[in-house]
Amino acid sequence: MAKLRELVNRRKAVRNIAKITRTMELIATARFKKALDRAIEADAFTRKIAELAADLSASATTITHPLMSSRAEVKSSVLLVIAGNRGLCGGYNGGIMRVAVHRLRELAEQPGLTTHLELSGKRAMQFFRYQGYTAEHTYTQFEDKPQFDGVDPIATRYIEGFIAGRYDRVEVAYQKFLSASRQTPVVETLLPLASHQVETRKPGQVEATPSQNVEYEYLPDAASILAEILPVAFKVRLFKCFLDAAVSEQIARRVAMKAATDNANDLIKSISQSYNRARQAQITKELAEIIGGAAAVE
Repeated sequence: MAKLRELVNRRKAVRNIAKITRTMELIATARFKKALDRAIEADAFTRKIAELAADLSASATTITHPLMSSRAEVKSSVLLVIAGNRGLCGGYNGGIMRVAVHRLRELAEQPGLTTHLELSGKRAMQFFRYQGYTAEHTYTQFEDKPQFDGVDPIATRYIEGFIAGRYDRVEVAYQKFLSASRQTPVVETLLPLASHQVETRKPGQVEATPSQNVEYEYLPDAASILAEILPVAFKVRLFKCFLDAAVSEQIARRVAMKAATDNANDLIKSISQSYNRARQAQITKELAEIIGGAAAVE
């Protein structure tokens, strides 16, 4: 009898877990749809403004901008790691930590290089604190709906530091969103800006769109226009990294919670079968005892 009660209590507990994981799956699905719409909308703007900045910088060959100047010797580098504030999302956070740690080890091997580590997300903060790394700046305000107003001060600080010479390179480690079925952790260099960094390929497109030679007339002048366009291009690109991270996290959480729900349902079936077998054995035993007692009376 004790075994039957144990199976009943265990099945009840697993059913409660299945309800929780199913609810989390539905929530992640709803958040994913909203985050995906925002990422798609921002992708078109990011791609076009990057194309415009590349075309303008290519046509104005006599004009240079500090954000596009590559340093002969990199002495100071920034690595921003974008992870989640919560777990229960499969290998999402773990994949980002692996590429980030690998990059930090590569940077540590370069003599004379100072690395400034910045972290976004509580999971990244906990992981790197455990690994013994010290972060100069941490951010926890970016959830599934990152806002441009929240990213703008960070991007502005990077731009000012790069122009002033405090930073020679700015890199971001995050989960890049390629499609609803494919996301990959990457480390991308955002500063210095370069024309080869411009993405003109849309998701699902095999080849890149060839760049067209366009002649521009600058008013008032090319230098002032580039001074306005290039910082915006960098800020939008950094914002797109946060949007990609938000979409990828919700996809990973949805997949993880669906797998957990399916496993819970399979476990419920297994427990129910064990309960039925145990109950059947108990009934058979009771019937045998009754028949044996009746035979003894006769």
